[in-house]
Amino acid sequence: MTESARDIERRYALEVFPKRDITLVRGRGAVVWDDEGRRYIDCVAGIGVASVGHANEAVADALAAQARTLVTCPGTFYNDARARLLEKLASIAPAGLTRGFLCNSGAESVEAAIKFARLTTERAGVVSAMRGFHGRTLGALSATWKKDYREAFEPLVPGFSFVPFNNAAKLRAAVGADTAAVVLEPVQGEGGIRPASAEFLRMAREVCDETGALLVFDEIQTGFCRTGRMFACEHHGVVPDMLCLAKAIAGGVPLGAVLANDRIRPPPGKHGTTFGGNPLVCAAALAAIGFMEREGLADRAEALGTRFRASFEPRMPGRVRALRQVGLMIGIELRERCRPYINALAEAGVLTLPAGTTVIRLLPPLVIREEQVDEVVAVLVRVLG
Repeated sequence: MTESARDIERRYALEVFPKRDITLVRGRGAVVWDDEGRRYIDCVAGIGVASVGHANEAVADALAAQARTLVTCPGTFYNDARARLLEKLASIAPAGLTRGFLCNSGAESVEAAIKFARLTTERAGVVSAMRGFHGRTLGALSATWKKDYREAFEPLVPGFSFVPFNNAAKLRAAVGADTAAVVLEPVQGEGGIRPASAEFLRMAREVCDETGALLVFDEIQTGFCRTGRMFACEHHGVVPDMLCLAKAIAGGVPLGAVLANDRIRPPPGKHGTTFGGNPLVCAAALAAIGFMEREGLADRAEALGTRFRASFEPRMPGRVRALRQVGLMIGIELRERCRPYINALAEAGVLTLPAGTTVIRLLPPLVIREEQVDEVVAVLVRVLG
């Protein structure tokens, strides 16, 4: 008898993830199937990665063509796919973010931004927000607030401090002459789908301009159409000095990026990466971004998010404390722990995520169909009720 994937993983994997007893083997669009043939509407999407849908043909074709041409090329040589991707990113980024560094993940993007900020300003301090999440490597973890993530690895990198999210006065007071960077999420993801206010983001820009600190927006989860704009900072017209990106950038292939303005000029040799910006992932990203633009996924996320809210909000069961929604970035805060309901939703055919102990998070592929959104709402109402 053939051994199951779950048994093999249990034997060989270092189990750093709290596993669910589901083995996913196939996907198409916003739907995935397990090894027993059961169908699920996927509102996890690889934690916001599969925005262009599972098994996207444009991405698959680009990967196949590039794999037969050139897979790897270090940053010590120029490369055509990398050059085209950097040009594309500069063309869609907020004004002034014309240069980029390509890496492998969101945490690496934040690590690079912290290093670039310290190099540029010759300062050490970094201010970020309570409830914020920026990654699990030591630098990114130092900017992450939740003690459950931090305590086992202390002492972390010195010089990091936190202010209450959306408290503009506390932010102003925390940033000074020793601050290299302010690192914020325009919408906190792991922190419970909490949008930043326009006042908070504008204060961040103002105080950075006054003190010479650099403003860094972490759009690893919000970037690439998720919130109804290509980038969430566009909702308020606040442009950072650096923009950290990953997740949806390459249709599921691992890639991260830092986009920066002309103030950031790290000298050669101070940072690098072996795999970052290789031709294979650049080809995938070009295909994914092209698909987003052709299919109008930002507008689609806004319209389908509005559809979700209009359908779910009038029918919210009593155990729901609040609904927070920006595009297709959705948080349902319960009056009790969310994990049992996440498991029940999976049993009912809808895969979701936690965002803290009481918030159910939905990050479906942006290609999800209208009738699938309606199905998700119906399941939520039934299970939560």
